[in-house]
Amino acid sequence: MEQQLSSLEESLWRAETRFDRQYMDAVLAADFTEFGRSGRRYDRNAILAMAGDSIDARLQDLAVSLVAPSVALVTYVSEVDHDGVQRANRSSVWVHRDGAWQLRFHQGTSV
Repeated sequence: MEQQLSSLEESLWRAETRFDRQYMDAVLAADFTEFGRSGRRYDRNAILAMAGDSIDARLQDLAVSLVAPSVALVTYVSEVDHDGVQRANRSSVWVHRDGAWQLRFHQGTSV
């Protein structure tokens, strides 16, 4: 479970999966919400509509904790190189539904 969730979280930062509508449609829960590092709130449709360039990001101190039988919390620090390095504390809540892990909630807090 830890390796699977780590891989899923990392996939959200890779251009080939982040901007793949079919992949993201499967990974994001129907009731997904994000509070971005910028302070903006995003719903599932807003995330699915995004397109862009690759992201040069490093994920550090990634940890996975099971908080209920079908709910996991993933935390880490992201470093994104975009006009200088931007660091953020990140947390994601993943739920196991219908035999697959889906991202239910994500938050980024600027460091």
